[in-house]
Amino acid sequence: MPEIGKKVAKLKGMTGDGSELKLDSLKGKWVVLYFYPKDSTPGCTNEAKDFRDLYPAFVKRNAQVIGVSRDSVKSHANFAAKQELPFPLISDTDETWCQAFDVIHEKVLYGKRHMGVVRSTFLIDPEGKLVQAWRQVKVPGHAQAVLDALAAQ
Repeated sequence: MPEIGKKVAKLKGMTGDGSELKLDSLKGKWVVLYFYPKDSTPGCTNEAKDFRDLYPAFVKRNAQVIGVSRDSVKSHANFAAKQELPFPLISDTDETWCQAFDVIHEKVLYGKRHMGVVRSTFLIDPEGKLVQAWRQVKVPGHAQAVLDALAAQ
């Protein structure tokens, strides 16, 4: 798990459009990396739409937004198209990204325990260092809070 002020891991993954994205290829830009449990579920859809709606403001601040979940490339392609998302979604089926950022934990849903992605967001500076982390995120107002944190840098 990356620590505040330390460089994040050099990760790469497939996006919903089938291209490969390397995290270290974004040096020189701020990166908003958000992890979410599942495409097309209500909370995840609302979170994606909030980042979508604020995307122009992130771009003005030299930031790239990236969503990550364990869904397939095809699922991401469908989700991104349906929600008109202007940013990439990483398909992390092997959980490499999730493990690097320590976002898979035991969760309880309807009384049953399972391992799942805990909604989390990470702000990475243009040098590739972790600046801020939000864990166990509640969706309402979160994208704006991330934008506000970026604006304060």
